[in-house]
Amino acid sequence: MNTLKNLILLVTIITMNTIFAQQKDPCRYIKTPSGYLMVLRQGDDVLAHIENLAKAENTPSASFTGIGFAAEVTFGFYDFKAKKFNPKTFKKVEMGSLTGSIAWNEKDPSIHLHGIATDEKFNAFGGHILSLHVGTGSMEIYITVNDKKLERKVEQPLNANVLQLNCP
Repeated sequence: MNTLKNLILLVTIITMNTIFAQQKDPCRYIKTPSGYLMVLRQGDDVLAHIENLAKAENTPSASFTGIGFAAEVTFGFYDFKAKKFNPKTFKKVEMGSLTGSIAWNEKDPSIHLHGIATDEKFNAFGGHILSLHVGTGSMEIYITVNDKKLERKVEQPLNANVLQLNCP
């Protein structure tokens, strides 16, 4: 009898977990007159959410700014000789400033993001952001959409992904 009760309890737990997993993710952004306001929560991958918004809304190009608390941010300093980013990760920091742009790289969005982070001692770190995950609380990102589609292409000899302008 105890085994049957445990089996029923296990099936109930698995069923409830499946139902909760299938529920729609809570709203992460709303439309504004100039673009979107995105509010991300603890654990959210900032770059992935911005990329997903660009795809879902077919955003031609945009600029964005933001603030909030980060569980973890990885900055990259570009080594021009090696033609790659040297990464450094910081945990539990306040993102005092985020600024970036959305363009396209062939068929996918290309996110370019920089920021400034401070720790509990008010030491500041900054530069190109390779990855960013929201910490306790939230992160607010204000996205201003442009009407022209912009693209990025890798340019040599630096092997850098550069925003392209179609000048007349």
